Amino acid sequence: MQRVNRNVVLAALTAASTLFLLFQLYYYRYYITAKNGPSFSKLKGSLSAQDSTHWRVVKAFLSLVSKHNVPVFLVDSHILGLLSKNLEQLRSSPDSLPPGCKFFCKQGDVTTFGLLDKLWEHKGSIFRAAEKLGFQWQKYDGRDPRLEGMDDLSGTEIPLHYIFKMATHTIHLVVFYERSGNYLWHGPLRLRRNMDRKFAPFRKLQFGRYAGSYSRADLVQITVDGLKVKIPRDSLQFLSEVLHSRFLECRYKEARSFFKLYPDDTSLEGIEFRKKAKTLLHLAASTLDSLGVSFWISSGTCLGWYRQCNVIPYSKDVDLGIFIQNYKPDLVPAFEKADLPLKHKFGKVEDSLELSFLGRDDVKLDIFFFYEEEDYMWNGGTQAKSGKKFKYLFPKFTLCWTEFLELKVQVPCETSDYIEANYGKNWDVPLKVWDWKNSPSNVQPNGVWPVDEWDEVIQLF
Repeated sequence: MQRVNRNVVLAALTAASTLFLLFQLYYYRYYITAKNGPSFSKLKGSLSAQDSTHWRVVKAFLSLVSKHNVPVFLVDSHILGLLSKNLEQLRSSPDSLPPGCKFFCKQGDVTTFGLLDKLWEHKGSIFRAAEKLGFQWQKYDGRDPRLEGMDDLSGTEIPLHYIFKMATHTIHLVVFYERSGNYLWHGPLRLRRNMDRKFAPFRKLQFGRYAGSYSRADLVQITVDGLKVKIPRDSLQFLSEVLHSRFLECRYKEARSFFKLYPDDTSLEGIEFRKKAKTLLHLAASTLDSLGVSFWISSGTCLGWYRQCNVIPYSKDVDLGIFIQNYKPDLVPAFEKADLPLKHKFGKVEDSLELSFLGRDDVKLDIFFFYEEEDYMWNGGTQAKSGKKFKYLFPKFTLCWTEFLELKVQVPCETSDYIEANYGKNWDVPLKVWDWKNSPSNVQPNGVWPVDEWDEVIQLF
């Protein structure tokens, strides 16, 4: 009797194992294949296990956001770089590409998407649905910089980044915000102290080390590896912006402290000058942008932004910097066409070039051209009555974006070094008496222009 029972048990176990195996085959054939659709069936033969995981995680994420009306778009630099080489073919006849996963499977451990905040309400239902699909997720908030200038609202937090993780692959969703109606901004990704840093490969994230800014981009939908996805219409332009997107916020806290020591000029004259300076800066920016000439706010204008988040009311001009290699001969005609006549031209393209234009209401626009040496950068100055040359030395710097007077403009990333070079260690103390030949900390004599060159290098209008 005991032997019979053992045989019965063994037979039952064997039948159960066989039945379970058949169920697995049935589940894979009729559920997994149907769920992933014919595109997966077409691709699976050419994918490694890891590659197919990447593709399936991206597919699951795109299906999730589609069902919850979350309008994401691809911002992944690596994939957009690959797509740009095949973009026309993908738009016109995606089926003509060789079979196999060519893009999403060639990505590393992270795929990055963007989201315009104003198009989504950050509803919780998508996160519950993500968990049911097998995603782990984290949200990263930060202060809204658009409110930093308002004491009572400066602590308001907004969502900046989302991380979705499934199996070995991570989806990074970057939230973009519109600022001043003319550009997009995303915040930095700040890890929480006690958070498990192994949750996602943060070192491999392409966005979030710094805040970034971008031009508003038109989107177009294409089919990539069997998946419908939106991408920037001009992907190459977007990729070029990624390389130089770092954004510096105005130092509102320090500006408030500054004005406690040195009350702001609220006189009618000061207010009027700031209005005129803002108008002039916007006009100069649009003129240079139309020429494709990159520039940054320099000298006193840069000091005003960094020290007090505004124009210095007694500065009486607007100062811009341009690298000499970006000079274009049609720059002067373009400004004159914009009703900004040339006031003076000092130096020449090869040496110490400086242009000054007369804005409306007698506000002057000075453009200083910068030259690069092995260990430093410099711009020149010329005294008209004597022909004396001067040289202003700066430590090497790179350019970042900021918002100033409701305009997206560039500033030196190494701002404190730049400001200190020009204005010394006491740059945070207002100085209304200023001699351009002697006051700057970084000025030095640079010889005298030959008299026979004065007609070329000293032009007054």
